[in-house]
Amino acid sequence: MAPLSNGHVNGNAHLTSSLTPLIEKRFSDIPSAIDIPISGPDAEETVEVDLEELENDPTELCLLLENENAAKNFWMVASLAYAKQHKVDHAIEILIKGLASLQRRGPKEKLGPLSCLCWLYLWKSREAPRVVPEGQLVSEARTKDFYLQAATASLNEASRINPSFPPLFLARGVLYLLRASLQPPSKPLAPGAVEQSERTDTLRQALKCFEDASRVSGGRNMMAILGKARALFSLGRYADALECYQETLLKMPDLRDPDPRLGIGCCLWQLGHRDEARDAWMRALEIDPDSKVANILLGLYYVDDSSKYSTTDPAFAPIYKKAMTQYTQKAFKLDKELPLTCATFGSYFLPRKAWSTVESLARKAIELTDVNAIASDGWYLLARKEHYQDSPDLSKANDFYSRADNARGGGDKGFVPARFGNAQIQILLRDFDGAKFRLEKIIQHSKSLEAMMLLGFLLAQDVFASSSAVIKDDKSTEMKRAIALLETVRASWKDPKKNITPDSAVLACLARLYESSQPERSLQCLLQVEQMSIDDLPSELKPDDVEDGAALRARLREELPPQLLNNIGCFHYQAEKYDLARDVLQTALNACVRVGEKDETEDTDALVTTISYNLARTYEAAGLLDEARQVYEGLLARHNDYTDARTRLAFIELRQNPSEDGPKAMAALYETDSSDLEVRSLFGWYLSRAKKRAANIAEDQEQRHYKHTLQHYDKHDRYSLTGMGNLYLTTAREMRRDTDQDKEKRRKTYEKSVEFYDKALQLDSKNAYAAQGIGIALAEDRKDFPGAVQVFSKIRDTVRDASVYVNLGHVYAELKQYSRAIESYETALAKERGHDPQILACLGRVWLLKGKQEKSTLAMKNSLDYSNRALDLAPEQIHFRFNIAFVQIQLAQLIYTLPEAQRTLQEVVAASEGLDAAIESFTSIAQSKNPPYPKHDIEQRANMGRNTMRRQLERAIQSQREYEERNASKLQQARELREAELRKRDEERRKAEEVALEQKRKLAEERYKMLEISRELAEKRAEEERRKEELEYTTDEETGERIKRRKKKAGGGGKRKKKGAEDDTDAEGSGVDGSGRKGRGKSTSENSALGTSDEERAPKKRRKLARRKDGKGATNFKSSEIIVDSDEEEVSAPPVNANGDEGEQAAEVNRDTTMADGDEDEEAVQRPRKKISRRIDDDDDDEDQGEEVFDEKATENGDQGRNSSVDKEDTPMEDDGEE
Repeated sequence: MAPLSNGHVNGNAHLTSSLTPLIEKRFSDIPSAIDIPISGPDAEETVEVDLEELENDPTELCLLLENENAAKNFWMVASLAYAKQHKVDHAIEILIKGLASLQRRGPKEKLGPLSCLCWLYLWKSREAPRVVPEGQLVSEARTKDFYLQAATASLNEASRINPSFPPLFLARGVLYLLRASLQPPSKPLAPGAVEQSERTDTLRQALKCFEDASRVSGGRNMMAILGKARALFSLGRYADALECYQETLLKMPDLRDPDPRLGIGCCLWQLGHRDEARDAWMRALEIDPDSKVANILLGLYYVDDSSKYSTTDPAFAPIYKKAMTQYTQKAFKLDKELPLTCATFGSYFLPRKAWSTVESLARKAIELTDVNAIASDGWYLLARKEHYQDSPDLSKANDFYSRADNARGGGDKGFVPARFGNAQIQILLRDFDGAKFRLEKIIQHSKSLEAMMLLGFLLAQDVFASSSAVIKDDKSTEMKRAIALLETVRASWKDPKKNITPDSAVLACLARLYESSQPERSLQCLLQVEQMSIDDLPSELKPDDVEDGAALRARLREELPPQLLNNIGCFHYQAEKYDLARDVLQTALNACVRVGEKDETEDTDALVTTISYNLARTYEAAGLLDEARQVYEGLLARHNDYTDARTRLAFIELRQNPSEDGPKAMAALYETDSSDLEVRSLFGWYLSRAKKRAANIAEDQEQRHYKHTLQHYDKHDRYSLTGMGNLYLTTAREMRRDTDQDKEKRRKTYEKSVEFYDKALQLDSKNAYAAQGIGIALAEDRKDFPGAVQVFSKIRDTVRDASVYVNLGHVYAELKQYSRAIESYETALAKERGHDPQILACLGRVWLLKGKQEKSTLAMKNSLDYSNRALDLAPEQIHFRFNIAFVQIQLAQLIYTLPEAQRTLQEVVAASEGLDAAIESFTSIAQSKNPPYPKHDIEQRANMGRNTMRRQLERAIQSQREYEERNASKLQQARELREAELRKRDEERRKAEEVALEQKRKLAEERYKMLEISRELAEKRAEEERRKEELEYTTDEETGERIKRRKKKAGGGGKRKKKGAEDDTDAEGSGVDGSGRKGRGKSTSENSALGTSDEERAPKKRRKLARRKDGKGATNFKSSEIIVDSDEEEVSAPPVNANGDEGEQAAEVNRDTTMADGDEDEEAVQRPRKKISRRIDDDDDDEDQGEEVFDEKATENGDQGRNSSVDKEDTPMEDDGEE
């Protein structure tokens, strides 16, 4: 508070410059000494009291004032002198004693001291702690609320004396403002609801008090306007507050304590104009370099500006250093108790782990502030201090975060970083559900990217935990939500306005989430992480001797984490890009070596082992079995107990030597590592292919193996469960179905297989092999082929195995969709690289069915081709020979039944030869040890071919030969006609193309001609414009500049010249444009040369046009109007003769005068000029008739024409620039 009269300013009344020193100190009107009159007979005697060197104990001074019965002003001056030296407690003591001394006088004498006492209490309230300091009793604490209650008591007492005392309005407004600062912010409201809270009501009361104070002062109380602005600002009405601050600055531009520029900057900041806010604060700092508030506000501006950059960005450090060292540090030196400075400085020391400094600064910010937001920052600093310590007190940190949130209103309006901190504490306390709920609320109202990221990580962790559990829960909803959140964070990186640095942890988490469902997107995330890591490499690690892009990238990859490269290689392996996978994994091994060179204490053996194993698997998948064997053997040399490497070696041996060394290797592996589930799974797979089929499933060796695994090793082993399902499925497929009892037994066996598949799916809902088994059971047992198609279609993108497509081919074949069946079989064959004879046999079968359905010999031939390829791959398989013989007989039957016109002699002969081969094959197959069908049936089919079909084909050959000989000429003629028709079509097509080309050529020529004509017209137009400009402009002899030609004036009067009397002057000064319209000229250079000034110009004459009533004397070329004088000027009109000549001359003279007057750039001629003889310069139809200057259009329009200049009544006439 300042004991100054309203509107008074200490120091200069006007600011002449920003560098002009201002003497604007509070308490500047307190004298250095006062003379206290002595009461008694000698009234003129006084006691001088020095107010600059005051005693620490004001008791003697109070006693003096009380004994001498001093007036109230002496008590107030003495109190303010102590307040000037920041001894506010002594100042309050003096006023209290003064009020007791003034008790004997009238109550009005106490108004001034009570008002002053109220202001001192308000001062103390601002400096008092907000909460009770630690270690101090509540009863002894002097908090802000204590002093506000004292100020309220003083104010109420003064109001009882005189409630309309003007200074009380301002004091009451400040009291309400400080009281509102201690009240919690309003809670969140529903949309459209009116805010009704205790704090809002208090601020509205403060606003009313300030308005009353301004009203009673007639708008001259600047402190009242500033208080009104502060109240509006606290209510969130920043635009209205800005107007009040600007009004104060406009009325008192030299006011600096308080400085309205600070308020203007704060309002602009809240309105989003941050650069303008900085300018306002800079202006305040220019006026008062020691302004602590301006310094800290500018510091906050640059702190906010630095937040736009990452801490690793080179632009971050200079801005942040400027914020802290240039402004914040200076503000702290000016006032170490300023709450805003303490809160800002605390955030500086927090990452430096100066815990004691952070504690003291945060406590000051909380205790000394009267702004809720600053108190919230203080609590937030304390919470982060507790959170970041090595042994954090999580309960205290959680409490501090809650207080920081509540200080800003809590709920949806609360402090988002504090609520985010609460969520982090809940995670540390293992309260994941509570943390998720809190983060969801944050995202719902603030769209915080940090909250989205953390919630995405929590949901992803649930998905990962479920995938590694024995019994897997459905976490698809959590996965979708996690992906959506993290993708939103990832998309925000592309927004240049947000300037957010990408986080590799988000990409790594997304890669893991996409791993099973979308591996290609997972690979994209990892490649982005790789690029970010390469970009972040220091320059000294980038080689200068490598220029090739691929080689440089390979060298830089060796500096990356080997784990990242290993994952990228694995995804390339899954995508069957084995060359890329091999290169990346080799680079990962080199990166492990670089890691060991940088840090010898780093143990990279585990990484090298894992990456080497993956590299060997890549060699194996690419068919490089020798290289894979070498890597596996190297791993076993280093780790002889590496079961996975030994397992793969046994599998390679089985592939290369399936009859001798392979089985021995499998037996040795099973003997040494029979307890390993992976080994047992591989051995079960081996038994399914090498075992001898047993009539009873209970005696099956594979069944016993799976059963032993489930009983003694792991009852939830998914491979064993799926294998048991496959075993029962195969058994059911081969069971007899002759009687109803056989069919029922077969159905139950299918159900048994489905039970095993269902158990496996319960343990892993994404077990595609179990789902495929159920699909097979649907197709074979229930004949539900559409349902089986749906199952196989869903799992074909998951199971990268040919079996899915083989099953699809089977189902499509049963549905008689042979084209789709062939497509599925071909896909399966491509996955097996064309080396699976069973798939080739299936293709032969489906092509045979397609040929029989469509009666197509081509399809039959394709069937025969695939059957031969299957036999070539497995010549020992006798049923493949049976398939070939069967297709040959079917082809012979089809060709025999075809009409003679649809077959050829060569085809019939080939079918006969195939029939002979089939008969021979059937005979040999029937004599084999294990024929695929009963021997009698095969022999019967051979005899039918030998006895019946051979004779049929012999007759068919004879008839086909006769048919072709008989129709050879017709066939030749038809062939020639066909060829002629084809040649004719080709010729017509060629001619049509030539015609089209010719049309395009002609069109191009026409376009070129049109362009040439347009270009010529443009050149002519430009040439005409140039000649016209040469005629219209000339070169000034004195200056050499291009100027417009001036019209030449005729020497005498008389009538106008006819068009026939054309001379050289017409082109230069005719004043008529190209359309026959007379142009309005300006005064000539001769008139200007007369030297007449503006004062000497002839006065403008206003004239009116009046029509003649009788209309006499009118002609086609003479105006039928007369010119009469206006009422303003008494100038007689010239007489008009019968022919109208004089009137015409007078009008022409007056028109020239008006034209001279209307041109401001030319000087007028005082004497009237004679009419200039002019004619039209155009070569129109009127030229031969000898008409005068004015055309018929001007005459017919009446008011235009010769008298147009007079009719306009002194309207300035401008030259339109045309001749």
